[in-house]
Amino acid sequence: MLSTVTSKGQITIPKDIRTLLNIRINDKVDFVIEGNRAVLVPVRSLRELRGAVQSAGKSDFIEERATAKKAVAKRVREEMS
Repeated sequence: MLSTVTSKGQITIPKDIRTLLNIRINDKVDFVIEGNRAVLVPVRSLRELRGAVQSAGKSDFIEERATAKKAVAKRVREEMS
C-alpha cells in the first residue's frame, strides 16, 4: 500500500494496516530501521499489556519489590567494587 509524505514529513497509515496492527488514535508507533528499510511497530503501554502473562500463583507485591530492590543493590555493590 502506498502513502504519500506531506511537506511536513507526515504520512497516513492506511486503514487496513491500522486495523491489522490495532493502531488507534493517539497510539504511539516506532520506526525500526532494518538495513535500507523502516519497519512500523506499534508501541504498547504497560496498561495494555496488563494480564498478557499468567502469573505462577498468588504473589505478594511488597515482598517481590523488596526482593527486586535487594537484587539491584547487590548488583550496584558488585559494579562499584
